[in-house]
This record gives sequence, structure tokens and C-alpha cells, in this order.
Amino acid sequence: MIRALMTAASGMKAQQLEVDTIANNIANVNTTGFKKSDVSFRDMLYQTFREPGSLTTANSMSPTGLQIGSGTEVAGTSKQFRQGELVPTGAPFDMAISGEGFFRVLLPNGEFRYTRDGSFRLDGNGQLVNADGHTLDPAITIPQDAIEVIIGDDGTVSVLTSPGEPPQAVTNISLFRFPNPTGLKAQGGNLFSETPSSGAVFSANPGLDGTGTLRQGFLERSNVAIVDELVALILAQRNYEINSRAISVSDEMLQQVNQMIR
Repeated sequence: MIRALMTAASGMKAQQLEVDTIANNIANVNTTGFKKSDVSFRDMLYQTFREPGSLTTANSMSPTGLQIGSGTEVAGTSKQFRQGELVPTGAPFDMAISGEGFFRVLLPNGEFRYTRDGSFRLDGNGQLVNADGHTLDPAITIPQDAIEVIIGDDGTVSVLTSPGEPPQAVTNISLFRFPNPTGLKAQGGNLFSETPSSGAVFSANPGLDGTGTLRQGFLERSNVAIVDELVALILAQRNYEINSRAISVSDEMLQQVNQMIR
């Protein structure tokens, strides 16, 4: 009965973490480029009273053995980098990645961060920066006399300086990929950082080496499906209730034992 209390308590703790993760997914349903997280569970240690295959007589053995588990725990969380819906904004420096890859921004301390959020703007120096003022890397500088900026699917940035003249290519936007993007560390602010689990980063032009293409004037919505999250929330709530019921049953059994002693 004491074992049942601790086992059920581990289930309640695990379901609480599941609810916390679902709540974060739902809260970021409108966050540009957000990728939902999933929780994975694993069973905890077992106490073995009889080994499977142990001898029961001289000529027979136990077909299953006897093992009692001690509950569950969260094995980890993983980001699901499925493509989100692309929505038009009309802003000339908004970019969405259709396919795999990340933008890279440079922090003031010299570190790099990676993001799927393509909402960029011009700063006072004519460089493309994100909402926090972090510079897109490699740096993209738009000439001051540009009257129109055209960003191609392959990342080519062209500017038009006077009406009637053809656009002139000035630079190119690079995308970045990882062998294991689920190993990236979420840093908040729509940013990820490289880890040993993600593998070494490599760059490529959009549309090459497995990277996606760019869509100017679009942004990528989060890949959170509200219906799926609500269903998962209901399941987590019911699992939490069932584990709490197991604790109540164990408590009632302990009460009965105490009454027998009296």
C-alpha cells in the first residue's frame, strides 16, 4: 500500500509536467515560428521478487517471474519541427522558410542564435535585425537609395534604386541546418542555441543541401494544433485523476489496517 502511494504520486507528478508542457504550447499558438514540444515518459525501477525463467522445480521454470514497478518519470521533452502555416503579411522584410533550416542572428556578446522567426526590420544602419535588434548573420545591408527590395526564393537580395531600371543583386541570405535539430536548446525569444546533441551547424543557400526556400512577405505560424493540444490536455487530466484515485484507495486500505489494530 505504501508502494502504491509512491507509485501513484510519480504518475501525478509526470502528468503535471505534461500539463505544463501543453499549457506552454497553447500559450504560444500565435508565436511566430514556434515549434511545439512533446513529453516522453519511461517506467522507473522494478523490484524483482522472482526472476523470469527461474526454476520452480527440478524440471520446470517460471514463465514470467514476478516484478513490481515503482512508477513513471519524464524521460524528456522534444521539439517537433514540423512546418507551420505560412501567412502573408506584405512586409518587405518578413521572410518565411518553406522547408528545413534556420536563420542565424548575432547577439551583442558575439554568440550566435538560430530562429525560424523571419520578422526582420531595418535598423539605423540599414541592416536587417530581428525584434530585439539582433543582426541577421551574415549581415545584410540595404542601400539607403533603394526604393524596393526583392528577396528571391534562393535568398538573393536585389534592390531597385530608380524606376525603370532592372533590380541589382547586392547580397544573399544563408540558411543553417543541424544533423539533429531536436537537440537544439530553446533560449526563449524564438531563439535556439547549438548543443553537442544538435551536431555541428552548416550553412547553405536556400533551396540547396536540404534547406527550404524563402518566401518574402510571409511569416510562419506556430505548428501548434489547438484541437490536438486540447485532447492531450483532457487525457492528462483524466490520467491525473486516476492516479489520485489510486492514492485514495491506498489510503482507505491503510485506514482499514489501522482500524483492525485498534
